Amino acid sequence: MPFEHLKENAEEIQDNLKNVMDSNIAYYKLWLFKVLTKSTTLVLKVVLLLLLFVLFLFFSSIALAFYLSEILNSNVLGFLSVGGIYIILLLIVYFIKDNIVEGSILEKFSNVFFNE
Repeated sequence: MPFEHLKENAEEIQDNLKNVMDSNIAYYKLWLFKVLTKSTTLVLKVVLLLLLFVLFLFFSSIALAFYLSEILNSNVLGFLSVGGIYIILLLIVYFIKDNIVEGSILEKFSNVFFNE
């Protein structure tokens, strides 16, 4: 008799363990779906904002180049001035890129992955 009771308990433990494992698998599937969804939407938002910013920057650069061309009385000097401004901005961003890029990206993705 005691062995039958032990056998029933073992079967019950096995069923409970299977239920716990199934629940854990379902939880992690949902968690992964949530993280992937948040990550994808974050990347798409950033790409969309960057695209709009690039378009704005492109047309603003052309307008600035023509404005400087009128002031300097030379189309070449106007466009070269805008190019020089971009070279200066490029050098500034190059020297501070680690602080800007790594900090903000790590912060955003750590919020997505580790905050519930």
